[in-house]
Amino acid sequence: QLQLVESGGGLVQPGGSLRLACAASGFTLDYYAVAWYRQAPGKEREGVSCITDSDGSTYYADSVKGRFTISRDNAKNTVYLQMTDLRPEDTAVYYCAADGRCGGLVHYWGQGTQVTVSS
Repeated sequence: QLQLVESGGGLVQPGGSLRLACAASGFTLDYYAVAWYRQAPGKEREGVSCITDSDGSTYYADSVKGRFTISRDNAKNTVYLQMTDLRPEDTAVYYCAADGRCGGLVHYWGQGTQVTVSS
């Protein structure tokens, strides 16, 4: 079974923090770029962040830059998204994806984890 499984979502108050994890099963992430996307009801899917497989370069959407940090731990076959200073507009289902390159074709999608930011 080839899967990406997201975890760490939940309900937080504005200004709070969450760390999402994306764990691969059945394959290794070492040679994939891994991206985080999010989608809110009635809105198109939005790219949030990406980390390369080569030198670990990172990319962020302007809407999250300075608040979110993407990282990877190849020994654990896991990619993380540390989210701080969360805002209501961050509410969405967050998905991770394994890509050939950042901005390229997606090879695997996770099922998503819900993040809700509300007081």
